[in-house]
Amino acid sequence: MTTIDWDAAADTFDDEPDHGLRDPGVRRAWAERMRHWLPSAPSDVLDLGCGTGSLALLAAEQGHRVTAVDLSPRMAEAACRKLAGTGAEVLTGPAERPPVGDRRFDAVLVRHVLWAMPDPEAALAHWASLVRPGGRLVLVEGVWGDSGLPAARLLGALGPLARRIDHERLSDVPALWGRPVHDERYALVARTARTGRDEDAPAAADRSGEDTGGAPDREGEEARTVRARHSEIVDVHLVLRRGDDVLLARRAGTGYADGLWNGPSGHVEDGEDVRAAMVREAREEIGVELAPEDLRVALVMQHRGPGDPPRTGWFFEADHGRGGEPYNREPHKCSELAWHPLAALPDDMVAYGRAGYEAYRRGERFVLHWHEDDDPVAHDPGVPGRSVPLPMTRVSPAAG
Repeated sequence: MTTIDWDAAADTFDDEPDHGLRDPGVRRAWAERMRHWLPSAPSDVLDLGCGTGSLALLAAEQGHRVTAVDLSPRMAEAACRKLAGTGAEVLTGPAERPPVGDRRFDAVLVRHVLWAMPDPEAALAHWASLVRPGGRLVLVEGVWGDSGLPAARLLGALGPLARRIDHERLSDVPALWGRPVHDERYALVARTARTGRDEDAPAAADRSGEDTGGAPDREGEEARTVRARHSEIVDVHLVLRRGDDVLLARRAGTGYADGLWNGPSGHVEDGEDVRAAMVREAREEIGVELAPEDLRVALVMQHRGPGDPPRTGWFFEADHGRGGEPYNREPHKCSELAWHPLAALPDDMVAYGRAGYEAYRRGERFVLHWHEDDDPVAHDPGVPGRSVPLPMTRVSPAAG
């Protein structure tokens, strides 16, 4: 547990670029991340360990109803000044047990606070009880020298509390920190079930998010078992064909695999089917207006990144010319688009993405791609291939 005197640090706290967000580029980088991490609609957001209120201010400016909490009275006073006129509420109290009574929130935001706590797992469990069904915990943490928390520890603690966890590497995004950093920095967005029946859970699991305050009864045990069921992110990938070439995008500013080529891709959102997600991602990333009937299933791949939980990817094929000429609609996430021969893909490509394209070219349609924890994210010809094609059932036409 840290022994930093946060009251004494209040006067100079905002001098750090990622604390005060005084540099316009740093502020834009955090604002973009906040739009991604927090709900898209105006929501109730609890910022714990808010410091001088810089992230709380971004959330308020994005239309959210913000409650900010800090243990340090002087930090809370600075946050009050910064948040004046936004309608945000600032409270003084401990982040691990914030003074919010029985209120519940759509999102609980915590940046660089857990590392300073004597029992991070207990704090996470309590914070999860403050999140409404369907809400989210947003955690920004890292490891600095001998301090901090590795992502693997928090992923393990969040597993029983969430139905889905998104893990974003932030170390490779200098715009967030005002300078290059070489330690481990990351964000985890842990989402709770919408209701007890969400994700095929039984009605007895309606207690998700409720703090039982003691030894669980049989119903509570069932609810926790449901929340701990295995679940995966589903992502979609576009194989846009122009003859023998495919369109690739070079990642930039995302915090994951930046500088590497990959196909246009993204996550399936709540309530979307995979075709609708692919249509949306094609429009958002490359400005191509595809219809669902323009898409053909190219490949389904269950894949796991180094040290990450598994996910399932749907690769869809579409023809160039459908929906307009592609262009880079997200220059903050992509530095360039280019056509590449499918038979001669670039080496500087995300490893599982390249494996998916190569499997597609070979005519494989169901594939496992399971990284070892020490594998590189980038394709490396010296690393053993991780793709395992799965045989397909041969179905004979029905007689008669």
